[in-house]
Amino acid sequence: MRLNKHISDTGFCSRREADRLISEGRVTVNGLRARIGAEVGEGDEVRIDGSTLRPRTAAKGQRKHVYIAFNKPPGVTTTTESAVKGNIVDFIGHQQRIFPIGRLDKDSEGLILLTSNGDIVNEILRAENKLEKEYLVAINHAVTDEFLRGMARGVPVHGETTLPCKTGKLGRFGFRIVLVQGLNRQIRLMAAHFGHRVKQLLRVRIGTVKLGHLKPGQWRNLTDAELRGLLPQRQDW
Repeated sequence: MRLNKHISDTGFCSRREADRLISEGRVTVNGLRARIGAEVGEGDEVRIDGSTLRPRTAAKGQRKHVYIAFNKPPGVTTTTESAVKGNIVDFIGHQQRIFPIGRLDKDSEGLILLTSNGDIVNEILRAENKLEKEYLVAINHAVTDEFLRGMARGVPVHGETTLPCKTGKLGRFGFRIVLVQGLNRQIRLMAAHFGHRVKQLLRVRIGTVKLGHLKPGQWRNLTDAELRGLLPQRQDW
């Protein structure tokens, strides 16, 4: 395993910060100064500033995993691939390894959830859970009642008709839409079916988790109540 990833996995700091520590000569492996790109194996002793690096363990009453809400700015790509410039994991720079729960298009913005618990990602996204996702959308033409009714009934996308959804008007060029699906670029393709182009798309809610006053580029930990809403059958957080 790469040394910077090993350091990050212990919860000490992010991979980016680990590379900085390594380049400053503050990290040793088996007593020798480490270099950027070094790899470590089982049994190797890693020290930072002379102190042995140990995995962080959860104290009594603390969570085993990380669960965060992030306000994704436009231009950030929802991927864990480090080779992709502007990927969401590097942008956040969390000290633990985290995964996005679902996705949000690169050009879209707003609420997305991430976790260090990869086992629950599919559990939350299961179609039968019908987890509501709410968006505020601006388009290039005036919003009509006919357009809103058509969106709510369902639209052909990717060879299938989208499930019925909730819609509402927000000013002349804006509307609110609540989906229980997550097809690739679904809202943009639904709007395009009626000859409209999405100019701005902001996700403001996933289930009981709301974006609230979280500013673009900021994140926060989910509350216990929010976790219970997402994972009602589990307590092993």
